Amino acid sequence: MAKSAKRVKADAAEFRAAQSREEAVDAIAEIGRLQRERARIEADMNDEMARVKEKHEEKALPLGERIRALSAGVQAWCEVNRDALTQGGKVKTAALASGKVNWRMRPPKVTLRGKDQILSALKAMSLRRFIRESEEVNKEAMLAEPQVAATVPGVSISQGEDFVITPHETELEEVA
Repeated sequence: MAKSAKRVKADAAEFRAAQSREEAVDAIAEIGRLQRERARIEADMNDEMARVKEKHEEKALPLGERIRALSAGVQAWCEVNRDALTQGGKVKTAALASGKVNWRMRPPKVTLRGKDQILSALKAMSLRRFIRESEEVNKEAMLAEPQVAATVPGVSISQGEDFVITPHETELEEVA
């Protein structure tokens, strides 16, 4: 079960400010109550959506199975008759009375297993053109030395501040 946000972030006060500590305490308690109510509404919505989805998926399942079976049969027939349908390989699409079929080549794809060994082999075979070396700015190093990094043209280091309200709550234990 996904946890919902328990904090409220605000940039600036748009509404009436609390006038005392008691009003602030009451407002935080109200925020907590409203968050819990909203979470209940969201849970109800998700429960209802899950029921609707399950009902429709059950109705659609036999249709999907029938579509797969028909598609396999059409593909088998088309493969046997491919030469006639594609005019000896001149076209990739064949128009039939109820629709069309076509064959498409997927773009080539390179799959790598054992990248370290591949890199070693490429270097040993003098195939450096297949090796990409990229440079990028190390932001973590800049954050470690912000005064030095800020002297570089185009670099600025900023830090913001959020105001966060976290109402006290007790969570129920999950039942396994």
